[in-house]
Amino acid sequence: MTSRRSAAAGDDDTALTTIPSSLREVQQPPRTFRDVVPRQAQFPLAVATSFAMASLGYSLLGELTNGELAALSRSQDTWAEVSLLAGWRVIELTLGWYGKLDSLDVAMLNLLAHGPHYYLLSTFYELNWTISASALAIDVLSIAVPFFLLRPLSTIHTPSAAAAAGLPNRELLDLPLQTYTAALSTGIYTVVLVLSLRFILPRILVVNYSGVPTLEPAYNASYAAILPVTTLFGIAASTFIFAPFATTARAKEDDKLNEFDPVAASLGETVWWNVWGYTVKTKVVIRRTIVVALVTAVNTFLASSKTLYRVDASGAAVYAGVWAFAAICSGIGLGFVGGD
Repeated sequence: MTSRRSAAAGDDDTALTTIPSSLREVQQPPRTFRDVVPRQAQFPLAVATSFAMASLGYSLLGELTNGELAALSRSQDTWAEVSLLAGWRVIELTLGWYGKLDSLDVAMLNLLAHGPHYYLLSTFYELNWTISASALAIDVLSIAVPFFLLRPLSTIHTPSAAAAAGLPNRELLDLPLQTYTAALSTGIYTVVLVLSLRFILPRILVVNYSGVPTLEPAYNASYAAILPVTTLFGIAASTFIFAPFATTARAKEDDKLNEFDPVAASLGETVWWNVWGYTVKTKVVIRRTIVVALVTAVNTFLASSKTLYRVDASGAAVYAGVWAFAAICSGIGLGFVGGD
């Protein structure tokens, strides 16, 4: 009798301490889509998904709007032009992927880069603003969605992860300061754009954009009128540039800057120090500002010169330069706010 009770007690103990295999399987975290896709296949898949989404989105937009956007856009005459535009799209994806950007980063970058073209269409080519906004959304989502599926959000853009990881200066990501930096960028974009509309762009649009039906928005430009547009650009610039810059901690490399001796340094070391002798934190804001200005300039230039009728390359370059200059000024302003 005793042995039976002991065996039963042993069975009870085993039942309390042993976890069934089915329960262990349930407790394992589920695998995400990015875990299933091999690492080597992730970037090619992101490129293919981006092109497919953009093609599907524009086809659907054309059907729903009776081809209003297509009526303003010329088709590419040669394979060289097709390859140029497709190649630039791949370069945009490459910069984002190998630059370690997450989906929010590439969304903000593409809003800054593609927005100027649709502002031109809705303001001076009289394209319905809902169509322009829809086309911009297609451009942004066709890049952001593949990144979202294949790459997690960075710690900077995840408040809970930022707190858990002890992210430096994470208090700078609080809503009040984010609102302040977005307002600063908005103000910079607004001033640059209004002054350009009044003193630079009217002549450029008349001489180099032969298909523009009206210049009235340029002559009637006011700060209040363009504020809804520049607010979007200000938020995007602040999100892309300020947050990664402000939360960058001091690195060991920064100590070497204080040890630099211009008397004992060689010519090459002196040139390097003058050109790139900045702290790691400052280099972040410089890199991101350059990326925004470069991508904005190239994309806006190609969109005007290769997809619109009767647009000269020189005029497209000036129009692109206005937006690139606004991005540079915004980066400089944000650099002063978040500097040490």
